Amino acid sequence: MLARIERQRKLRPRFRDDRITMAHGAGGKATHTLVAGLFEQAFDNEYLAALADAATLELDGARVAFTTDSFVVKPLRFPGGSIGELAVNGTVNDLAMAGARPVAISAAFVLEEGLDAAVLRAEVEAMATAAGEAGVSIATGDTKVVERTKADGMYITTSGVGISDRRASLSSASVRAGDRVLCSGYIGDHGTAIMLARGELDLDADIESDTASVWPLARALIGSVGPALRVMRDPTRGGVATVLNELASDANLGMVLDENAVPVHPAVTGACEILGIDPMYVANEGKLIAVVAAEAADEALAALRMTPGGENAALIGKVAPQPEGMVLVETAFGGTRIMDMLIGDPLPRIC
Repeated sequence: MLARIERQRKLRPRFRDDRITMAHGAGGKATHTLVAGLFEQAFDNEYLAALADAATLELDGARVAFTTDSFVVKPLRFPGGSIGELAVNGTVNDLAMAGARPVAISAAFVLEEGLDAAVLRAEVEAMATAAGEAGVSIATGDTKVVERTKADGMYITTSGVGISDRRASLSSASVRAGDRVLCSGYIGDHGTAIMLARGELDLDADIESDTASVWPLARALIGSVGPALRVMRDPTRGGVATVLNELASDANLGMVLDENAVPVHPAVTGACEILGIDPMYVANEGKLIAVVAAEAADEALAALRMTPGGENAALIGKVAPQPEGMVLVETAFGGTRIMDMLIGDPLPRIC
């Protein structure tokens, strides 16, 4: 069975859908098929081929990271954050995952006619605060207004540039069997907070989004283990499960996850159990996943735990030679299960 799954996964994705659905924006298999089967083939170039969180460009001797992202979160404000904070931190974090110090970002607003000016003002202030905390400038931007009911209040698109730290060369191609997988803290907080904030479920829990810049955590890893740091990813849409599946596929290696080692708040676990959702698939906005060489794992873990925001970091798994392109989970009950990508996302519009 595993051999059949491996063969199917190695086939080049082909985008054949007649209509776009919410699943295409959820970060799972449908998104992967859309990106790899349409965008990647149409825009084929050396920068896009890496399919990383940010493209790395060599410009007159300088190594620069460049990324872009759009934010369509609903509701606009939620426990622990808002769309404005997400727009800054999401782009800053994509740069950080490329090993780049964030320098500047752009901000493009699509505003809905009738939007309360106080709401817009609050989000602009939230963005200014988040940018100051992340050490970036909002250097340029654009504004458009659309008719009522066409934009859920506002959408924000941000792009960012950063200066790459040459102490580490990050790539999924550098991942090796025996490497260790680290997580910088509790998972699932953001997606669960958004879900509860929508008020569509009769659940109440003290859960806040973890939205924050992860550059301090990335900088700590680069400074502590340097070349032993293989790759970093931020587990946003699709959560930890999707990130590990993408890394396993890109590296053509297996991932073995220890379910007991993954840090999850009890409130998040409880909410997910009631709703039948695995926390592994729930989005995060202030966490990172890192793969490091086995001999550097303890030092990397210590560096994360000494950095604000990484106090609850954990070693959650390892890279294995088999099964290629797949993620296995050693469960709390002593068994093993396959953790595949979902087609879509049980929690749409979370970023």
